[in-house]
Amino acid sequence: MLVRLALMFPALPERPEIDRVLREHLTLENMRAEAEYFYAPGREFFERPYGWAWLLKLAQEIRAYDATLEANMEPLVSYIRTGFMRYLRALTHPVRNGVHGNTAVALVLGHARAHDNQELKLFCTARAAYWFGHDTDYPAQYEPSGEDFYSPCLMEAGLMARILPREQFLQWFDRFLPRLAQGEPANLLQPARVSDPTDPKIAHLIGLNLNKGWVWRRLSGILAADDSRRALALEAGAAHYAAALPLLDAQDFNRAHWLPSFAVYTMTE
Repeated sequence: MLVRLALMFPALPERPEIDRVLREHLTLENMRAEAEYFYAPGREFFERPYGWAWLLKLAQEIRAYDATLEANMEPLVSYIRTGFMRYLRALTHPVRNGVHGNTAVALVLGHARAHDNQELKLFCTARAAYWFGHDTDYPAQYEPSGEDFYSPCLMEAGLMARILPREQFLQWFDRFLPRLAQGEPANLLQPARVSDPTDPKIAHLIGLNLNKGWVWRRLSGILAADDSRRALALEAGAAHYAAALPLLDAQDFNRAHWLPSFAVYTMTE
C-alpha cells in the first residue's frame, strides 16, 4: 500500500517517511533472514498462499519504485516464486473459500507480468483456465459466509477477466452468472451488513465490501456501454465502497492493520 501511494503521489507529504521505512526494512540482510526462516523444518508452508501472494505483490510495486530495494528483496522473492510454482503444480483442486486460502486470489499474474516471467505467467494462466474455465451458473446466492473478506465468485470472475481476451471472457461471464442482467443473485450486488465493526472477525466483511467494490469496478470497464450489466456493476462498485469506507478506524488495530490496503486497492485498481 505504501509503495503504491508513493508511486502514485510523488508529492505526498508522507513520502519521505514512507521511503525511510522501506529502506529500513527492505535491506538485503533482512530479506536474507526472512528467506532463511523458510528453510527451517516445518516452515516451508508458512503463510502460503496468502502471505506469499502479498509478498510478490510488494515485489511488483517495488520494481517500479527502486532498483536497489528490488535487488535486496530477491533472496526472499526467489524462494517464494519457486515455492509458488511447486504449490500450483501440486494443487489438484482450487480453494474456493472467502479467506486466506482462496486460489483465485493467490494466482500472482500481476507479478508475473510485471517481471515478464514467462514460465510463471503461462503457468498461472493455464491453471486458472483449468480450474475455472468450465464453471457455469455459480451459486453466489450462498455468499457471503460470516467471516469472508473476499468474494469467491467475484475473485474468480476478476481473474478470468485478466486472462481471457475480452470477447472470450464475456462468453464465459454469460455462463458464469447467467441471471446477472436481471439483478440476480441480488446479494452479490449488495454490500454485506457489518453488525459489529469492532469484532475482528465480523470486520472481515468490511474487507469483503472493499474487495467486491474493486472487482465490480474492474468488470464495469469490460462490459459494453449498452450492456445493462455495466450499470449494475458501476452501481454495485460505488455502493460497496461507500458502505465500507466509513467503517475504517485508524485507532482500532484489528481494522487498521489490513483494511487500508484494501481501501487503497479499491480506489486505485
